[in-house]
Amino acid sequence: MRARTLRILVINWRDIKNPEAGGAEVHLHEIFRRVASRGHEVVLLASGFPGGAGEETVDGIRVVRKGRWWNFNFVVPFLYLSRFRHLGFDIVVDDINKIPFYTPLFVHTPLLAMMHHLFGESIFHETALPFALYVHGSEQVLPLVYRTTRMTVVSDSTRDELVHKGISPSRITVIHNGIDHNRYEPDLRRRVPEPNVVYLGRLKRYKSIDLVLQAMKLVLAQVPEAKLTVVGDGDDRPRLEKTAVDLGIAGAVHFTGRVTEKEKIRWLQKARIVVNPSRKEGWGVTVIESNACGAPVIASDVPGLRDAVQDGKTGLLVRYGDVRDLAAGVVLMLRNPRVREEFSRRAIAWARSFSWDRATHQTLQVIEQMVSEGGRGRRDG
Repeated sequence: MRARTLRILVINWRDIKNPEAGGAEVHLHEIFRRVASRGHEVVLLASGFPGGAGEETVDGIRVVRKGRWWNFNFVVPFLYLSRFRHLGFDIVVDDINKIPFYTPLFVHTPLLAMMHHLFGESIFHETALPFALYVHGSEQVLPLVYRTTRMTVVSDSTRDELVHKGISPSRITVIHNGIDHNRYEPDLRRRVPEPNVVYLGRLKRYKSIDLVLQAMKLVLAQVPEAKLTVVGDGDDRPRLEKTAVDLGIAGAVHFTGRVTEKEKIRWLQKARIVVNPSRKEGWGVTVIESNACGAPVIASDVPGLRDAVQDGKTGLLVRYGDVRDLAAGVVLMLRNPRVREEFSRRAIAWARSFSWDRATHQTLQVIEQMVSEGGRGRRDG
């Protein structure tokens, strides 16, 4: 017997078309476009951006854009109470990413919170002090407001962090990110002859890409033909380009800017190795994407990334902030093709254990259970 059609409202800061969309948006889009393809109605409430339509349907998801990045968290309660509360949604999904919306205070239908990671102290390395204090303060209140809310998280690290902050583990389900194996796959024809190191992701301060640039200066002293390709864009790009010039390595570093999905995959297929020096991640979607394309990953030994990288098998974990440790890992991989190929083989096998279809199935299981249980209780309307 087929489960009944559900009406699902998702709230997130950005949608997949937002120029600032990152891993959290990929995660949300890949899961809920599959939910929509199974016949369920999915509406996504997100912030607007220049050039973005007020409403449009993207891969079966009806996207409603209101407000802007700087006021969206204040707009959400008003919009929900005035426009969405009476539309008969079976469940509301609160994608907690940066500042929480505190939906338990005004949503009384079944409510599921999806979380990638808390910024914690890392927010102070990303933005100006007043906003950093605002985000940090918001996260301190989160365990109190969401203490009775069901949650799904993308890694054991995030679950452990929430439990440490007082959320009951019985309310948390770990559902790992997935990957589209029809697109992300090795292609040996694209491998370039020079030792190419790739960073993939948004260019944000907390991602600590400057550590890769510093490490590359040390790498070039031992592997002069090495090249670094920085794939992605973000507000930290001007500082990073200046850093490359100041370090005297600009000739060995290429910044691609924003790329299409196809271009991104091509860069991963070309890469000998991929590096991720971030201070903190929820999981690290780019790690598994890189692995699926055959690239081992050298990453910081921090929450999220240590869940995605099998140290000594699919890649290497290095001490966060230790430039020499990072450089040594890169040199080891570049100079030892036999070792690198063994890591690559295991990385491909590791990536195959993750799929968006499985993540969607697990998410729907949680949603259907909550709707079934919540159908006997209070509903908005």
